[in-house]
Amino acid sequence: MPLIQPDGKDMQRKSLQSIAPGLMNLLAYERSWLKPDIRAGLSVAAVALPVAIAYAELAGVSAIVGLYSCILPMIAYAIFGSSRQLIVGPDAATCAVIAAVVTPLAAGHTELHWQLTIVMTLMMGTWCLIASRFKLGAIADLLSRPILNGLLNGVALTIIVNQISKIFGFSSPSSELIERIYALPVNLLNSHWPTVLMSLLTLLILLGVHYTRPNWPAPLFAVVLTTALTWAANLPHFGIETVGGYTGGGLPMVSWPNFKPGLLRDLVIPALNLAVVSFVSMMLTTRSFAAKNGYEVDADSEFRALGLVNIVSGLSQGFAISGANSRTAVNDANGGKSQLVSVIAALAIALVVAFFSEPLQFIPIAVLGVVLIYASWSLLDMRSIFRLRKRNRPRSIWRCLLS
Repeated sequence: MPLIQPDGKDMQRKSLQSIAPGLMNLLAYERSWLKPDIRAGLSVAAVALPVAIAYAELAGVSAIVGLYSCILPMIAYAIFGSSRQLIVGPDAATCAVIAAVVTPLAAGHTELHWQLTIVMTLMMGTWCLIASRFKLGAIADLLSRPILNGLLNGVALTIIVNQISKIFGFSSPSSELIERIYALPVNLLNSHWPTVLMSLLTLLILLGVHYTRPNWPAPLFAVVLTTALTWAANLPHFGIETVGGYTGGGLPMVSWPNFKPGLLRDLVIPALNLAVVSFVSMMLTTRSFAAKNGYEVDADSEFRALGLVNIVSGLSQGFAISGANSRTAVNDANGGKSQLVSVIAALAIALVVAFFSEPLQFIPIAVLGVVLIYASWSLLDMRSIFRLRKRNRPRSIWRCLLS
């Protein structure tokens, strides 16, 4: 009996499925998904806009760069990603690591800081592609949950401490975490009270929306209302610091970073570490939402997708991104059915960048600090340490704390 040769179209379909699973899902799109996808996409954009701006501040780059990190990378994941719910974008842990690595190398030079951030993003993407090529997706199963919890708790605490000076309006010359904490009581005496009042107003808006309208994007309301107030009342005249200057506009352009090649060696290992941590964190989110919606994701495929979206982000003047827990949860809560949600959210953000980027200069720095603390609070998982303690697992507790 002659062997049945595989059809050429079937082989092409399987090849495309392995390389671009998101595109294959979009080609099989069902019309009934459109309405929930549009609703979810706009909701994701509403949450992503203020968070991306705040994370850009955390990474040490301009607000517009945070938005650039959302547009083309989200579209790229819609093509190459296998998760129908995952939303990629700026992440607290990723931005904190970027700032810690790049800031000393840039030595206060804003343009160099941005260029090195782009280089680190491209290197992270390259590491992810190499890992995918050698089928290293199983690394997501090797890094234990206690270690990841310890890392995220440490990142959250670092972000919170570093933002205190911004929400209270005092300057903190030290960059070391312990020194900042030690000097905190003295520095609080030098608080700038108009800035403190702005921070309190932002917090009240965030908590008010969170508890009265939990499905609404609280950070967006906080940023829009306080920015409008800052512009209308000319609050910079009273010493409230803003993003300042025209932050640029227009859609992202594909370009290659300009940097000194000698700095590459200082970024290789940090980019590798960032790739591993971002991938493991992303896979936890991806798998949990995939299980909830009744499908599976391939770890090696997701490693490749993470690499591609970061290369796209770097080439489009953005910074390193990962899976975004809060925005993925918003997508799922609004009934998003496919990767089209990412495309819709990206287009909505692109419209803001193209036509409404000038008002970004009036966003108060204190407001971004409060939004960052609000977002970072969800990273804290102290209960995990107590759960390990109840289970009498001292080794896991030490791993968590040392991370």
